[in-house]
Amino acid sequence: MRRTAVPPVACVGEPRLTAGFAEYGRLDLLAHEEVHGPIGPMEPAQLLRLAEGMQLKGKGGAGFPFARKLRAVLESCERQDLSAVVVVNATEGEPASWKDKVLLTRAPHLILDGAALAAYALDADEIVIGVADDGVGRDSLMEALDERRMPVPTTIVTVPHRFISGEGGALVNGINGLPHIPSGTKKRSSDSGVSGLPTLLSNAETYAQLAVGARLGPYEYAALGTDDEPGTVLLTVTGSAARPAVVECTAGMPLRDVLDLCEVPDGQGILMGGYHGKWITPEAAEKAEVSRKGLAAVGGTLGAGIIVPIGLDTCPLGEAAQVVRYLAGESAGQCGPCKMGLPDLARAVDLAVAGSQPADVVRAAAGEVKGRGACSHPDGAARFALSAIEVFADDLRMHSTGDGCGRRVKGVMGLPGAPDPNPQKLTLDWSRCDGHGLCAHVVPDFIRLDANGFPAFPSTPVPTWLREGALKAVKVCPELALDWSRCDGHGLCAHVVPDFIRLDANGFPAFPS
Repeated sequence: MRRTAVPPVACVGEPRLTAGFAEYGRLDLLAHEEVHGPIGPMEPAQLLRLAEGMQLKGKGGAGFPFARKLRAVLESCERQDLSAVVVVNATEGEPASWKDKVLLTRAPHLILDGAALAAYALDADEIVIGVADDGVGRDSLMEALDERRMPVPTTIVTVPHRFISGEGGALVNGINGLPHIPSGTKKRSSDSGVSGLPTLLSNAETYAQLAVGARLGPYEYAALGTDDEPGTVLLTVTGSAARPAVVECTAGMPLRDVLDLCEVPDGQGILMGGYHGKWITPEAAEKAEVSRKGLAAVGGTLGAGIIVPIGLDTCPLGEAAQVVRYLAGESAGQCGPCKMGLPDLARAVDLAVAGSQPADVVRAAAGEVKGRGACSHPDGAARFALSAIEVFADDLRMHSTGDGCGRRVKGVMGLPGAPDPNPQKLTLDWSRCDGHGLCAHVVPDFIRLDANGFPAFPSTPVPTWLREGALKAVKVCPELALDWSRCDGHGLCAHVVPDFIRLDANGFPAFPS
């Protein structure tokens, strides 16, 4: 899905967040009140009881209990004798996710209701809503604000549409006028967030769920879902689905029901939870339930409610490698695990897919970044890569021979931008190379020295974030052995000398160094 139009919306079971969509499309204030009914303010203790009774957890990916966040802000305000700020995270930086955009464009008043409830209970000074600069949802949100009166001043802040911009610390930094990247230090926004004030920060869907629960009450809210996870869940289903959509379903529902609704064909695996999520096998998908507990039981994760199935007509490892490269490029670049570790992980995955290195190299590279980053980005990228080589182990064995799996990479993971029509690659003239090693010093994230001291690099295109360094390496080569080429992937060379040149997962020539 490209971020130019909101995708279709579907529902399995009773609609709550998506109630009224079929009749009204977008719910203005009158339609919103007709569908959902009135709502009144709540005192702090009352809102805490509601959030606890609903067992409301954050819908942005981490699943942190909302009541604990609310209580932490209340206690911090009392301890520091400061006012609070309520922040709605509607940035949705993950390219494969659309659920918050759907709420912004079609049910903005549910989000505003939830934010208003929190602001009243906290006696907050301000509500700030963070949206991405892709233009999706901002106009609808502004129109909704014009239609109603909020309990406190409410502003919209636009942040760059990048993967890490939606991280909580990055959003707070952006609102405070700082670079839109994680803070680099572990600090709680409930103690010091926007303008240094205690800040309640949660995802757009979380506030919308709070507004639904305030109308229904905790008991009626729990009439749907499971004992551990009452209510409904919003999911974004893309990938190989014939009918990609944002789906509202009852928590605990079989995953198969959602896949059937979106006409997902037989495939090789399903990514659950997005780019920081995990892959599961088709067999696991048949047993899985749509809940955090149900997906964890089959090795998956709910995360931010993203489901990306992979069909039979694409190379799953090649698709995964593209995502790891993207995640490395989305690094904030402020800590070692992100700045150096993620490019190293991307390189390890590329080499494993090309059949040049075993899977143990990927495991080692992932181990170097896990638990060491300034934010959760390195952990999420490592989790994604490790689950890919586990679920697609049979494919990896085929790639380890150098022959690959025989399928081209189609680019079905929802990555932003069109594929590069002229991928740039490095080539080496072995008759000229004397093994000076300067190129490996200039761009160590892509070029390494082999056991004989000669440069070795994957046959895959140079990642965009390393192209400047690769070009510099070409310029400093004293023997002019390294060159910057443009391969169109015609594959003629592999037909001429198949005993030495093979085509990799992307259809480009691969041969030993």
